[in-house]
Amino acid sequence: MGVGLAVVPTVTASADPTGGAAGAAWNAAVDAPPEYPVIAIDWDVPITMSDGTVLKANVYRPADASGTPIDTRMPSVLNVTPYTKLVGNVVDSVFAVPGLEDTVVDLVNSFDLAGTPFDGVGEAAKVLTGGGMRVFGINRDLVRNGYTQVVVDARGTGFSQGEWQALGPLEQQDSVEIIDWMSKQGWSDGTVGMAGVSYSGINSLQAAGHQPPALKAIFPTEPGNDLLRDIVGTGGGLGVGFMPLWLSLVNGLKFVPDVQAIAQGRFDQQWLQDRLRDPLTLFPALIEAMTAPDINGLDPGTLRVAQDGQFYEERKAQAANIEVPTMLYGAWHDIFANSEPRVYNDIPLPAGEKQLIMSDAYHISFGGGFGEQGAPPRLDVLERAWFDKWLKGIDNGIDEYGPVTLYQQGNGWTTTDQFPRAGVDYQRMYLSGAPSGTAGHAAHDGSLVSAKPGDAARLTVAPGLRGLCSRDGAQGTAGAAVVFGSVCSKDSRFAEAEGLTFTSAPVAQPTELSGPVNLHLETVLDAPDGFWAVTLNDVAPDGTSTPLTNGALTASMRAVDDSKSTKSANGDYTEPHHYLTVDARQPLVPGEVTPVDINFVPTDAVLAPGHRLRVDVYAGSVPRYLPLGPILADSQLKPQHVALSPDRPSFLNLPLVGAQAW
Repeated sequence: MGVGLAVVPTVTASADPTGGAAGAAWNAAVDAPPEYPVIAIDWDVPITMSDGTVLKANVYRPADASGTPIDTRMPSVLNVTPYTKLVGNVVDSVFAVPGLEDTVVDLVNSFDLAGTPFDGVGEAAKVLTGGGMRVFGINRDLVRNGYTQVVVDARGTGFSQGEWQALGPLEQQDSVEIIDWMSKQGWSDGTVGMAGVSYSGINSLQAAGHQPPALKAIFPTEPGNDLLRDIVGTGGGLGVGFMPLWLSLVNGLKFVPDVQAIAQGRFDQQWLQDRLRDPLTLFPALIEAMTAPDINGLDPGTLRVAQDGQFYEERKAQAANIEVPTMLYGAWHDIFANSEPRVYNDIPLPAGEKQLIMSDAYHISFGGGFGEQGAPPRLDVLERAWFDKWLKGIDNGIDEYGPVTLYQQGNGWTTTDQFPRAGVDYQRMYLSGAPSGTAGHAAHDGSLVSAKPGDAARLTVAPGLRGLCSRDGAQGTAGAAVVFGSVCSKDSRFAEAEGLTFTSAPVAQPTELSGPVNLHLETVLDAPDGFWAVTLNDVAPDGTSTPLTNGALTASMRAVDDSKSTKSANGDYTEPHHYLTVDARQPLVPGEVTPVDINFVPTDAVLAPGHRLRVDVYAGSVPRYLPLGPILADSQLKPQHVALSPDRPSFLNLPLVGAQAW
């Protein structure tokens, strides 16, 4: 039985998510006048890889008042981006205008949109106040306080030559070579850190797994490490709210030319030739996977990226090889929430040298709310403290922070020693067709009970489009759909009108959930295939049904690899690892009862007294998941059924901290 989210050795955790006195000192260091007043930029510095490909880097160095770079050798921080250095430079240019950043922050904080239809806009805008944009672009505070920051266009993107590798092995080797190059420059003291958001965060994990000697610390923000299960094909369903737009963005930006070089007669013909060899990286495979009616006719290139296998194995960071201090930021509703706690647990470092922070945000609102009362310091403050400790040797107490700082849904910011929390025990909660009396708005109002029910029922649910207004929709669009407001993203009742709901009795005391969750369903289909989407919700006394976590599975891809799965002491799955491959497909026999196990993204939450737990079961949830074209063809979009019976019960395997609640 494989290990999924293993616990880490217990250490003494800071009781204060803000960092207490040490956190105040980290903030003060960032807010203090900088050591160096000016930043000097070397534009489009060429770095030649071992295969002759030339990558382009912007090098940001501290300078004196005259703009002359400081001669002192100092640590450097690398960010490798596929979005072209121009994007980061535009963000940096805006924030470099004196007083503008403070003005923007004050403006965002002055708008209280809570209780209005526009409250989602305010939630998304919090990314501007939590320090995330400095981590994404250029952290001028780092540079002006004794660091060199290097931003490199990934191979095949921006102004760099080559064909885009999309996090592949050659791109990973590029990172190792860039780090070596940086460590040998005249402005470097030989120590390098890596940082960045999303793609760049993944890149830093991959590089650290290769153990380049000069790399001494990383600060990955929202990195994924099981890209297929995270967002590309969760449960066998394409992340259609994210993948097409993301591929369009990168493929479009990689054609933005170096206008200055053109004006000066230095246009790089090799750059253009490389772009024309692969103008739409991965896009043809995406389109075919979405539209092909028959899985047997898929092109081998499409199959390579549409199913588990070598393509994704090559892109997994070897977290078990990471030896450098790592502070990892993620979020429960991020597109990579499935991976972030796992990466933390896989890194073989003592707590303190590795840190995990999980917020309640989405992918595009990273760091939202940081720096506010009771919350962690801003992301840029944490980044500065982390690199001050591990690249400069400043004893600032950052290694005593956390080590696991979690936004506990339903409660707020907490610190703990491990994830899942200590004391977790799994309890079955059974799905019953008997009405709970709390979800008359749903396609069916069922109950969630602790004792095996004696009733039998066949409940039917049909595919629909209400997932567009749901937390699934917000997560699947990387947070963009949060602008529809909390009526969609923080309340499932609109979506539940086309779902089966199963709701527990209210809890009498605070009830904690921590870790992975599994739903075992006995199902019946009227076609050879179908698609299941599920959510777990906290139901308040006023009826608000707040989604905590989600999961999905293509019915024909229900086969489980037990060697990579985990089970609780009662023998039930906690994290079934499905074979998401064409060869492992098992088309269903229409009308026959078939069991499926659907794993949820790991979560951490507390139900307050009087609150209830609810499982929602849907026959789809677009745009978070869209079954591949052949799956849609096989399913015929027919209604799907859950078969409840005493001899073959459906149940939730729930990670409860402490005593059973029901």
